[in-house]
Amino acid sequence: MSENHRKLSLYQVDAFTSRVFGGNPAAIVPLETWLPEIELQAIATENNLSETAYFVPLPDDRFHLRWFTPVDEVPLCGHATLASAHIILNLLQPRRQSVRFETLSGELVVERRDDLLVMDFPRRTPGSCAPPAILATALGAPPEQVLKTGKDPNYYAVYADEATVLGIRPDMALLGKLDAGGICITAPGETSDFVSRYFAPAFGIPEDPVTGSTHCALIPYWAQRLGKQKMFARQVSARGGELHCELHGERVAIAGQAVMYLEGQLRY
Repeated sequence: MSENHRKLSLYQVDAFTSRVFGGNPAAIVPLETWLPEIELQAIATENNLSETAYFVPLPDDRFHLRWFTPVDEVPLCGHATLASAHIILNLLQPRRQSVRFETLSGELVVERRDDLLVMDFPRRTPGSCAPPAILATALGAPPEQVLKTGKDPNYYAVYADEATVLGIRPDMALLGKLDAGGICITAPGETSDFVSRYFAPAFGIPEDPVTGSTHCALIPYWAQRLGKQKMFARQVSARGGELHCELHGERVAIAGQAVMYLEGQLRY
């Protein structure tokens, strides 16, 4: 191998969980300066996780943070933000109590609070919409209500109970034909305030294990429906995840734990 190959640090962090092999794995690649876009996407495609996050330090003690799926850059990602903060606050700069990220969705702040990392994210208020005819067919069960926000490309399908959400076996080929980035399904929880699952075949992610960004819309919806500002949520994918949620006006707080699974080096 040539001595001129690039070497980059790589971490893999399981987010929204306290145990390895749970939650949602994200690859984190700290950078000093930005790589060409083609390399950022190639690394994310090679990692083949739902998200690869990159951050670059800014002069004002913030970081510029970007997120890539295996096929594209996305404007907002929760679990990879949590994972990036975990690496900075626990490994790279452990004396810090908080970190500020500049992103495509504005400034996002993550702070350490006891054993949780608390993310300050934008609120996305969902409203009822007329769903595409193929949505119920693709999900295999008609939802009670379908919601959409004006700020993200997802549909939100509301079901009566957790058992129905757990039993959904979607037709991914049909879901991929929808005019949406992804489809989130949700219902009241049995051991939590609410549960959800998220499918995004258009982004190369059949089912995302835990999705922080969808909770920007789920939190205001369930806060209004349940009459609660603070809630505990579970994403009931095979790996599963736990999210501590709170509505703060036009912002939402999404908190969780994270654990590092892998530390290594990219060489190419």
